[in-house]
Amino acid sequence: MELHKKQRELLKLLSDNVDAPLTIRELQEELDLSSPSLVVHHIKQLEKKKFLKRNPSNPKDYQILNDPDNLVGYVNMYGLARCGKDGTLLSGDPIDKMPLSPKMIHFNIADAFIVKAIGSSMQPKIHEGDLVIAKAQNTADDADIVVCTLDGKAMIKKFFVKEKILVSLNSDVSPITVAPDAIFKIEGVVKSIICSHS
Repeated sequence: MELHKKQRELLKLLSDNVDAPLTIRELQEELDLSSPSLVVHHIKQLEKKKFLKRNPSNPKDYQILNDPDNLVGYVNMYGLARCGKDGTLLSGDPIDKMPLSPKMIHFNIADAFIVKAIGSSMQPKIHEGDLVIAKAQNTADDADIVVCTLDGKAMIKKFFVKEKILVSLNSDVSPITVAPDAIFKIEGVVKSIICSHS
C-alpha cells in the first residue's frame, strides 16, 4: 500500500522514538507541518491503513504494525509483576516495545503482546526469562496455555475451562481453582515462546 511522503516520515519518526515517544507538537515540528491537526490526520491514516495501532486511553502508547522499509511490527511487552488499573495486565503501560516480523506469528500482529516469564511454574515448556508471545483475547479453549490475571496477580497457566482450574506444568506447583467470586480475566492465549535459555 502506497504511503504519503509525510506518513512515511511520520512512521520513521515513531519507529526511531519508540522508547521515548514524541508529543504531537514535537512530531509537528519534526515533520515541518503547519498544525498539530495535520499530524493527527496522518496518524489516523496510518491507523486506517493498518500501519499503526494506538491505545485510546494512552496517546503515547502505540504499536507500529508494519514498517514499509523494515517489514517489522513493534509489539508491546508487559511485565507479569505489574497489573494496570482494574487488575488488567494490558491496561497498564508496556515496559518495552519489541520489533517482531509479522511472518513469525500466524495471527494479526495488532493482536499480539509479549510477556517475560517469571518463576519456574511452567517448566519444562516455559523457563524464567523466556519471552511469551500471546494473542490478546478473553476466551480460551480447554487446556490452552493462557496469560491471565486472578485477583490482580498476572500469571501464565494452563487453563481447564469447565473445571475453572489453572494448572502449572511444573508438578511441584499446586493447581489453582478459580473461585466463583474471584476477579479472573484471560488476557490472551500463548502462541509461541522465544527461549532465553540454551
